[in-house]
Amino acid sequence: MKQAHLWEAISTAKRQKGLSWAALAEELGVHEVYLASCCHGENSLAPEAAAKLCSVLALGDDVKAALSDYPLKGQSLGQIVPTDPLVYRFFEITQVYGLALKSVIQEKFGDGIMSAIDFTLDVKKEEDPKGTRVVVTMNGKFLPYKKW
Repeated sequence: MKQAHLWEAISTAKRQKGLSWAALAEELGVHEVYLASCCHGENSLAPEAAAKLCSVLALGDDVKAALSDYPLKGQSLGQIVPTDPLVYRFFEITQVYGLALKSVIQEKFGDGIMSAIDFTLDVKKEEDPKGTRVVVTMNGKFLPYKKW
């Protein structure tokens, strides 16, 4: 099943059932952004989680198989690749989680965007036993699209 078909089947069923990403994620025991990225075909769910999601949304085995298959990452937004390794990682994050973030943000706020004008960005260092972590916080004003 192609990524576009996977997303169409899941988003249609989700909308028909009136479920949110947060509710589905809680049911599956995963983060809502991760779940949305799986549904966009950018990550994969464990077979048990894929089966549970398909049961909740009344979707077939083709969707279940696609959700738990190894994804071909970075296909949902096209291919313009930066060359600097650190900048590339942000590009990779956007490729894999960009549409998931869009889905979750628009579900929570409505049809609009996060401002990059009324915006702050913070970078912190967090010590962790598994290795030092980079914590990036983006904080932008939500701007709804004007309906006229």
